[in-house]
Amino acid sequence: GWSVRTHVSVNPAKLKSHRQRWNVRPSEMSKKTLNPIRAIVDGMKLTPNPEKPMIALSIGDPTVFGNLPTDDTVLQAVKEAIDSHKYNGYAPSVGYQKSREAVANFYSCPEAPLEGKDVILTSGCSQAIELAISVLCNPGDNILVPRPGFSLYKTLAVSMGIQVKFYNLLPEKSWEIDLQHLESLIDDKTACLIVNNPSNPCGSVFTKEHQHKILAVASRNCIPILADEIYGDMVFPGCDFQPLAPLSSDVPILSCGGLAKRWLVPGWRMGWILIHDCNYIFGTGIREGLVKLSQRILGPCTVVQGALESILNDTPPEFYQGTISFLKSNSEICFSELSTVPGLNPVMPSGAMYIMVGIEMEHFPDFQNDVEFTERLVTEQSVFCLPATAFEYPNFFRIVVTVPEEMMIEACIRIREFCARHYRPRSQDSHELDQ
Repeated sequence: GWSVRTHVSVNPAKLKSHRQRWNVRPSEMSKKTLNPIRAIVDGMKLTPNPEKPMIALSIGDPTVFGNLPTDDTVLQAVKEAIDSHKYNGYAPSVGYQKSREAVANFYSCPEAPLEGKDVILTSGCSQAIELAISVLCNPGDNILVPRPGFSLYKTLAVSMGIQVKFYNLLPEKSWEIDLQHLESLIDDKTACLIVNNPSNPCGSVFTKEHQHKILAVASRNCIPILADEIYGDMVFPGCDFQPLAPLSSDVPILSCGGLAKRWLVPGWRMGWILIHDCNYIFGTGIREGLVKLSQRILGPCTVVQGALESILNDTPPEFYQGTISFLKSNSEICFSELSTVPGLNPVMPSGAMYIMVGIEMEHFPDFQNDVEFTERLVTEQSVFCLPATAFEYPNFFRIVVTVPEEMMIEACIRIREFCARHYRPRSQDSHELDQ
């Protein structure tokens, strides 16, 4: 047969001229994806004192010390799911119907009823948040995010070309939202309000009254809410967690949650979105959008989905109670120890796994800011707390209260020693002393 070559009359060098060199570069999206915690921690000089064993109060993972195992029923449920051989294939991208119904039944209440179709199962609560932001916002829109707040909201939004506006929480009011400030940020490009309750990093739990006021702002301005409730029900005895959706008479809400914190299995990557749309404002559009977006990942782990019904229905109440009474006792130890340390102002939490501690920087002239303060705390005392600059909130640090009690006590002793060493009376106080 005839040779193809005879038909190639074009000079191949010319074809190639506009692609002479390899030019493979990371995408804009990847370059815009920044985790502020990583950025700050990686920039810190963290060389512990070799004389003292390291105590890390920085990691929001309740499993690291082995003192808070999940319940046996939870493990048993997964073992049975594996042994059933039923959960090795693909599930629908939004999750198995039966698993979605189990979540709907668990969270449904008369004021905010839920059915299986109102639940999207996701790969962890962080993917639930990502889907919720993705379905509500276009590039150029803005979202309202708490300050101090979980850093992932900003990380996700900025990488999608969405502007982030921070509304303040008020430490003197147990971290309630500054509602006037919140409302002043809203403009015609505001696509979503993120409300995180109970709060990471604050450990605060909003009252019903305060949540009604938040809903009033959203309602007046027609802004849907992303409620990050991953710490829902992780509140201290004597304190009440009130989910946001049952209080809403019109504001549509995407409530994000998961197994990670309450069931102490963050690595299992099982989260969910609950679609609350009492006034049919989301309509079919937002639901269909979430289904489409879920098809990018093809759903969370099927084995854990297979175990979900049993995890939700068979975990004994004593398990939850044991976790929260431990967290409360550790928080109280930490608060009472640190509230008597000159120069520190801890804010007592009501839930979640954290306590925020204010630093009166003017009394610690050895340090420029919270990052330097926490850096030196590692160098001198081998105690690592996360500087709250990581949460857009300078001159505080966050302590994780899931560590074993004796480590918590030892850490507080070391923090006290560190502060005593570096504390100076205010300059104006020292002038008075001179006279």
